[in-house]
Amino acid sequence: MAVKLRMMRIGRRHRPFFRINAIDSRTPRDGRILEKLGHYDPIEKDQAKQIVLNTERVKYWLDKGAIPSDTVSEILLRLGIKNKYAEVKEARRARAKAIARSKGKFFTKAEKIAAEKSVEADKEKAKADAEAKAEVDAKAEADTKAQAGAKEVTEKAEVEAQPEPEVEPETKAEATTEEKAEVKSDAEAEGKAEAEVKAETEDKPKAEVAEEAEAKKEESDSKEKTAKSDES
Repeated sequence: MAVKLRMMRIGRRHRPFFRINAIDSRTPRDGRILEKLGHYDPIEKDQAKQIVLNTERVKYWLDKGAIPSDTVSEILLRLGIKNKYAEVKEARRARAKAIARSKGKFFTKAEKIAAEKSVEADKEKAKADAEAKAEVDAKAEADTKAQAGAKEVTEKAEVEAQPEPEVEPETKAEATTEEKAEVKSDAEAEGKAEAEVKAETEDKPKAEVAEEAEAKKEESDSKEKTAKSDES
């Protein structure tokens, strides 16, 4: 007959309470038990009252070849009771864990969750670093633009504050000089023209001058005769 050490729940809803029994492995969960060995109250806060176990009878059944369940084996290890089945299970677990590590897989669900959390944390950190860098760059760019704007305003103010060069008197003096030069040139041109006319007049021979005088005299005489004849 194969004997197992396992727990039987007898607590009500939301109030778990377990008995630890020695039972035939062929018996159903709530079937006939061979011996009551103790109980386990997970809600009890006092560690001394949480697990109550008859260690002598437990060792007796273990010596007889009884196989504890995984939960009962953990409870026995907490009480310092070792058994070969727990050692075999631990060795098998370590070997399976090494194989999983060699294949790059997670051995337990807790390890998988921890790795996923670590990856998410790294992603969030990288995202936060990128956002912080972008914010610093934007701030630096804004500061640069502000400094450039302030510099431009300062330069503009300095240019506006500078006195204008006194160009007007010189310009007026130049204009007056140009006007005088033009008037002088006009006067010189007129004088030159008069001189040319005078020179032409002086250059004419005296005979021509006399002829012109006689022609004028004759013309005046003819006009007087005509006037007298008209009167008569």
